[in-house]
Amino acid sequence: MSPLSMSDSHLRLLSSYDFELPPELIAQSPVVPRDHSRLLVVDRASGKISHRKFFELPEFLDANDLLVANNTRVMRARLLGTREPTGGKIEMLLLQRRPELESPGDFCWEGAFHSAARQTPGLLFSIPKPDGTRLEGELIRGASDSASGTVVARFKVDPLLADVGELPLPHYIERKSAPASVREEDERTYQTIYASKIGSAAAPTAGLHFTTEVIGEIAKRGARWEEVTLHVGLGTFRPVKTEEIESHVMHEERYAVSEKTARSLTEHRARGGRILGVGTTSVRTLESIYDPGTRTYAAGERGTSIFIYPGGRKIEAVDRLVTNFHLPKSTLLMLVSTFAGYDLMKEAYRVAVRERYRFFSYGDAMVIL
Repeated sequence: MSPLSMSDSHLRLLSSYDFELPPELIAQSPVVPRDHSRLLVVDRASGKISHRKFFELPEFLDANDLLVANNTRVMRARLLGTREPTGGKIEMLLLQRRPELESPGDFCWEGAFHSAARQTPGLLFSIPKPDGTRLEGELIRGASDSASGTVVARFKVDPLLADVGELPLPHYIERKSAPASVREEDERTYQTIYASKIGSAAAPTAGLHFTTEVIGEIAKRGARWEEVTLHVGLGTFRPVKTEEIESHVMHEERYAVSEKTARSLTEHRARGGRILGVGTTSVRTLESIYDPGTRTYAAGERGTSIFIYPGGRKIEAVDRLVTNFHLPKSTLLMLVSTFAGYDLMKEAYRVAVRERYRFFSYGDAMVIL
């Protein structure tokens, strides 16, 4: 852990990552086409902040750059139903399947569960299916049995295959009264164009801006492209509730990095090349597999609960970062503040609010050079 001076001790306080955000700057829908979102360019060396469009990102890249994107795909992970037999409302957000807990014919899923009733083993609930029947579930692990507050539910049919779930758009995107056509469009726009590995409860939103045209222009400039997988769950979006941010515990998320990708990263770094992380989830994955002593990246499939904040561990696995604008007091804002420097990131966010950039998942982007 990096020592902080007394004058920097505020960087470990949650209140230091709060900021005023006018509600109208929270994007409710994506820009069309997606690569026409705005791009705030932050140069760490000079402190200069400039304004471009996302389709201009390739202008900042060359053969010395290797981009790493998260190819996870968002599940239809939000289940809305009722308790049995009382009829009280429940909501479950699927996070990861737990096959080690399954008996033959069962499907067990860990998730976040909301209900007025106590979330204890034996709680029965059901989810309506399109054919008029219901998918039944039972809690086999309660929220109090887990440090992360998650539950485990047992189903007779995999809820991902039962056509009962909804796309888990963030709570700040209002869709309750939206036309069906808008909700159907979210099924396309809330996925990156390269999403291929299903398993996330939220999108890696920095990647939502990329189009085939932008990726093609990146290749023309000699920059390379690699993909890793981190299935986004509670670790990414769970709020920090302690004023001393060091006390926050990240929920584990699963990642996978191939031998080919790990070798490509290691060889690129050995040649003096720059690694550009597409989004905070890619950064967290790369930091989890990077050995700064040997300057190598390791392949594998594991879990990570890495928490990156100013005064904690440094970011050494990436040299550049594309990211969206994050929620106040979030672990994601702490990560980008670690990468760019707290004061520069505070100024960047001040400029973004002043210049009316669009925030959060469907919002605009930032590249930190």
